[in-house]
Amino acid sequence: MQVEKSKERVILGIDPGTKVMGYGLVKENGQKLELLSLGVVKMDHLDDHMLKLQRIFEKTVNLIDHYHPDCLAIEAPFYGKNIQVMLKLGRAQGVAMAAALSRNVEITEYSPRKIKQSITGNGNASKEQVAAMLQNLLKFKETPDFLDATDGLAVAVCHSFQKIGTKSSDKKSYSGWESFVKDNVKRVASASIAKKVV
Repeated sequence: MQVEKSKERVILGIDPGTKVMGYGLVKENGQKLELLSLGVVKMDHLDDHMLKLQRIFEKTVNLIDHYHPDCLAIEAPFYGKNIQVMLKLGRAQGVAMAAALSRNVEITEYSPRKIKQSITGNGNASKEQVAAMLQNLLKFKETPDFLDATDGLAVAVCHSFQKIGTKSSDKKSYSGWESFVKDNVKRVASASIAKKVV
């Protein structure tokens, strides 16, 4: 009787932002998880918001073309009182998602609380606690310059920890642009209305 080999998959995790975007890539092979890369894309030197969005799109496409991930896991924007900040974060997330959709990469979205809970067991964990847990889990010693890098990595690891077929209100998957639009009709419609108003 032949034992079936575990399927390998590469997961790209992104923590979207308009000043710094964090990303991490892991390779999953059965129960084993290996760190491929982590880093940040700095955009604080760019004044134009549209240039920042272009940089996010281009960097995400470059990461996909270089590492050929099987899926993208992305942190959902948190709900805050500052509507302008939320709008900018939503755009950053949307552009990263569009980059993945342009390469037919499946997308899954996780809430910040779900990610922290998955990595540390505590949905209110600090960025430092998440980073320390990831260093221990993936056996890397170097401390990233920005905790945004480990935040991006945390999204990828969180996705790896999820059981296939689990339905959760904290995650949503899209296999292409059509499925995203079908599930987000109001978001797409309000975005086009907002565009017309501006």
